[in-house]
Amino acid sequence: MFLIRRAILDDASTLLKLGKMVHFINLPPDKDIITQKIVHSRNCFIHAATGKKRKDAIKSSSSMGLAAASAGVDLFMFVLEDTETGNCLGTSQLLAEMGGKDNPNISFKLERREYFSSSLQTGTTQILAKYHEDASAPTEIGGLILQPSLRGHKHKLGLFLSMVRFHFIALQRKLFADRVLAEMMAPITPDGQNLFWEAVGRRFIPLSYDEADRFCQYSREFIVSLLPKEDIYLSLLPATARAGVGQVNRETIPARKMLEKLGFQYRDFIDPFDGGPHLEAETNEIPLVRDSRWMDLGGRSAASRCKRSAIVSTLNTDGEFRALQTKFATTADGKLLLPDETIEGLKAVAGSRVGVTPLDGSPPSEHVAKRRVSKKTSKKPSQKTGQKSTKTPPSKKKTKAKP
Repeated sequence: MFLIRRAILDDASTLLKLGKMVHFINLPPDKDIITQKIVHSRNCFIHAATGKKRKDAIKSSSSMGLAAASAGVDLFMFVLEDTETGNCLGTSQLLAEMGGKDNPNISFKLERREYFSSSLQTGTTQILAKYHEDASAPTEIGGLILQPSLRGHKHKLGLFLSMVRFHFIALQRKLFADRVLAEMMAPITPDGQNLFWEAVGRRFIPLSYDEADRFCQYSREFIVSLLPKEDIYLSLLPATARAGVGQVNRETIPARKMLEKLGFQYRDFIDPFDGGPHLEAETNEIPLVRDSRWMDLGGRSAASRCKRSAIVSTLNTDGEFRALQTKFATTADGKLLLPDETIEGLKAVAGSRVGVTPLDGSPPSEHVAKRRVSKKTSKKPSQKTGQKSTKTPPSKKKTKAKP
């Protein structure tokens, strides 16, 4: 069984290994930062479960680092566990608010500009990158990585790690913003470099791509101070650098397609470091958010009776979060029924409050309502309307509809 739970300190070493596989700002290859984020995440889960104020937030010497940005808001680190071995297989993250009025999120906005010469009777189209500050503090999803050997797994574990974040947003809706941002990873060279950074960022910030990425954990002030505020004409960049603008790394293509199916859109905002696309969506319009519900667990059901698929989860007062992909059924009064194995995996009992995100595109109670309607209207029309039944009456017997 594959379980998603909150990250714990015992996961730090595995998360460090995963962090070394990618260039994610949300999962730096630094054990101290990862440990701080795990502690902060634990307290945020407790806050979500109880409403109690958090303690031991991420410490940062700067007011503009990623750590500082996370310290004042809720950060949730999820990990995927193989319940047979207890091993951590992957992770994903959810930041309730990214940036804000005093700590804006920085990007480049791409704009198209037309030029025309009357004497030559010809023109050109130029794409410009314009410095942009976003102080609206959207919710950010990020830090998604699965062990390479499990990619393409029959249970779609990477998709599970991604979807659980929207499941959690829906169940704790008041903690999250009305817009969700996903900063997608851009193409990286085999030696870990990014051509857009080499052509643009490094001309103004004297750091390597990896150094700048890591320094963001402590301060983002250097981005605001050193990046040019003037328009940058992309035609002046090397063709290889231009080719990667707005594109994602090969391993990130499935994640981008999944987000686009959920309604995320690329609106010509790119990352100022690597040129990767920023995707965004209105929170309440994301299908997984819209269709999720809290439900009361009615009890156990035979697996053969559970037909619909869903993500189901529990969150107790200690902030222990557990989520599984499973089949489910519902009672006539709208309670949830689950197989024995699922109930044991969730550590739930009858009457527990359980989060449910159906994976068939409809709310969990909709099928119950349809069954009720079907049962109500299955009577003969003649019983209610006075019209004759369309059934052929028995021979030699006259039938008369009831009034």
